[in-house]
This record gives sequence, structure tokens and C-alpha cells, in this order.
Amino acid sequence: MNGAEVPERSGVAPREAAGPAGGEPVAADSRIVRLIEAVLFAAAEPVSEADLAHRLPDPGQLDPALKVLRGLYENRGVELYKAGDGWAFRTAPDLGDALKIERSSVRKLSRAAVETLAVIAYHQPVTRAEIEEIRGVGQSRGTLDLLLEAGWIKPGRRRQTPGRPLTWITTQAFLDHFGLENVGDLPGVADLKASGLLDKRPAIEAFRSAADNDAAVDGGEPESAEESREPAEAGADPD
Repeated sequence: MNGAEVPERSGVAPREAAGPAGGEPVAADSRIVRLIEAVLFAAAEPVSEADLAHRLPDPGQLDPALKVLRGLYENRGVELYKAGDGWAFRTAPDLGDALKIERSSVRKLSRAAVETLAVIAYHQPVTRAEIEEIRGVGQSRGTLDLLLEAGWIKPGRRRQTPGRPLTWITTQAFLDHFGLENVGDLPGVADLKASGLLDKRPAIEAFRSAADNDAAVDGGEPESAEESREPAEAGADPD
């Protein structure tokens, strides 16, 4: 067009941050705004103003740059958030509930928990003292809490005995997890032996076999007491 002049582009014009009421707006350099934005996005924790100012070529640009950056992220999915002397990007408060994720974690039961569950399943209703007597060890409170949290056991009726101890029984969730219609479908001793979970031999033979295996692993016992003695160091006092 004749007589028209095209304005030259001299880069992105600096943004302005609102100054004090009635004062002149303070210009914020666009590169400093981008630098602060990059630092805050890369940081796992809020960054203090001192650390931010240390990264800037002109620390005096920190306040106006933060004001511009806060305005850019206003009403966005993430917002510039100030906590004390630190700054960070955080999810907008009204979107927090929509970002929650529920995950199911698989936790392997300890040996104590498996034994406790088996005692309750086969002897229910059973008290904690009876569980300890059957297992032969003291019962940890955490073991029952773990099974209770899994939903496999629940409190039963109290025994009509001194102290009225609480009993424990299995739940519907226990039957469903193990594919049982009722507790009567639990495998018996013969079924456990047939599946190899119990030793079919008499108990005394099983214990002897286990002892022999342990001795073989340890290298066996010494042939005589003399061979098991280590030679005394030279000059050592026999006493």
C-alpha cells in the first residue's frame, strides 16, 4: 500500500505487572518470567525467593516477574502458589478431587498371618488366647489387624467365660477369595496329605528325616570331641 509503513518487529514486548495503587506499572522482562517458570516447573519442592533471585541476572526483576507469572496461571489447571517464602506450581484446588487415583496393592501375607488365618478358619470361633495356644507363640496385634483390614476375619461373639474374651471368625470375603461355599469345604488332613502339604509319614519319622537333612547341610557332627577342639594358641594360658 502506498504511503503505508509496516512496523518492524523488535521481539516480544515486555509484560507489565501492576504496581502499587496509584503508581506506575513495573515492567517485567519476558526472559526472566520464562526462566522463573522453568525453575519452578523443574523443582520438586517450593523454591525460596532467595534461590530464585540468585538465578536472575537482575534480582530486582523477581517481584514483577512473579506477579506476571501468577497472572498468566490464574484460573488455569495449575496455579502459582506461595507457601511462606517459597513458590511452586500446584494443581488448582477445585480440580484436586478429579485427579485422585485409587490403586489396589497386593501384599504377601507373612507366615504368622497365614498360620493365624488357618487357626481361625479351622477352629472358629476362636479367641486370641486360643490362637496363641494352638500356634505355641504369642500373638502379635498387628497380625489380626492385617487380616481384619483384608476383610478375611471379623469379631465374633464374646465367650460367656470370665473376662468375656472376643472371638474371631472368617468372613464371606474369605470364602469368596478362596473359592469356598462354606467353611465345611476347607480341606481336611487327608486332603492336605494327598496334595503334599502335609507329610504322610508318622510324625517321629518326619522329625528324624528333617534332623538328618539339617545335619547334612551343616556338614555333619564331628566324629569325636577331640576333633572338635581347636588347638590353643601358643603361649596361651590354659586357665
